[in-house]
Amino acid sequence: MKKNLPRKGKGIAFNVSMLYIMNIAKLVFPLITLPYLTRVLSVDCYGVVSYVKATMVYAQLVVDFGFMLSGVKAITEAREDRELVGRITGNVILAKVMLSIASLAVIVTAALFIPILRENMLYTILAFIPIALSTLLLEFLFRGLELMHIIAARYVLMKSISVGLTLVLVKGDSDILWIPILDILSSLVAIILTLREVRKLRIKISFVESIKGSWNSLKVSSIYFVSEAATTVFGALNTILVGIFMDKADVAYWAVCLQLVSAVRAMYTPINNGIYPQMIKTKDLSIIKRVVKIFLPLVVAGCLIVVLFAEPILVIAGSAKYAAAAPIMRCLVPVLFFSFPAMLLGWPTLGAINKVRETTKTTLSAAVVQIAGLIILGITGHFQIMLVASLKSFTEMCLMSFRLRYCWKYRNEFNRVNDREGEK
Repeated sequence: MKKNLPRKGKGIAFNVSMLYIMNIAKLVFPLITLPYLTRVLSVDCYGVVSYVKATMVYAQLVVDFGFMLSGVKAITEAREDRELVGRITGNVILAKVMLSIASLAVIVTAALFIPILRENMLYTILAFIPIALSTLLLEFLFRGLELMHIIAARYVLMKSISVGLTLVLVKGDSDILWIPILDILSSLVAIILTLREVRKLRIKISFVESIKGSWNSLKVSSIYFVSEAATTVFGALNTILVGIFMDKADVAYWAVCLQLVSAVRAMYTPINNGIYPQMIKTKDLSIIKRVVKIFLPLVVAGCLIVVLFAEPILVIAGSAKYAAAAPIMRCLVPVLFFSFPAMLLGWPTLGAINKVRETTKTTLSAAVVQIAGLIILGITGHFQIMLVASLKSFTEMCLMSFRLRYCWKYRNEFNRVNDREGEK
């Protein structure tokens, strides 16, 4: 009896386009809720919403624990065996349940010492529930099976429900609890759709390996988690130091420019996520070369547009008072350029040939470069906005260089894999 899954992926182009739809949705929906909530809620109340949301970003990071990379890799490699896919899925679910319990305990404990969380304990706990429920959305499973359209359609539906009902039900501070409640409702709808898709795929989620299998999954994924956590934590440290050494105007300029940079870099993510499963299966460098040939000219064109039209871009994104941040924006353009190959040479390339430690090492090394640079600027009294922007660009170039060096070092591993596959 055949044990392979009945459905195959839709191809790189289709998957990337689906992930682009999801990323665009991630940009659009906040643009709808942000101006609405700031208008109907008081400043203090919106401060609670923003602070709790920032806290949940870290909770989500812990609950995900790198499974979006390690889980995708495991599913992709096991996709010919439905039973194995079911066991892997069960192990990851149980591991994420344990992480959710641990995260909730940390959040409740932290709330005892942080007034804004303690005074809004019910809101905080309700806001955590969608994070815990994300355990059952099984995004790693669908990514590994290259069924990105399921993820994209589900996300758009989830956010349409929560955003739409937010506009209807949240009218003032007294309605604040509706915000996490609606997120919980939309998550439950998404879980129902997820379980229906799993049933269609005839995957039986198995927990036979229990705690042992989940613990092994955590150990395997820990190095992926370290890499992702390093990027988030060191990025936060960078922002904190900027707030300490600079005046309010510089902080505002930095924040706006960094938001624009993050928005552009977010458009690179679907490309990497879309080719990652294919690279795991084929280890074929020609995929990376094709992506570079197609997208790098677009990246270069985008960088030139930012250099030439930085002022109007900032005016549109913020207002006329942010036009003064144009020199900072131009100084950050190298980040936009170097981050594309840096991301591409990371998990889709090095990760595909099991160079997980090397990929993580490049992330940590680049973070150390950035932190060392920030410390030097602070000690020497040169902590200036333009120098910080230049340092960020230099750090991104270092990250690309570190990963390019490893790709060159292990280049024959791609060739050997392809040769073996050709002999078969």
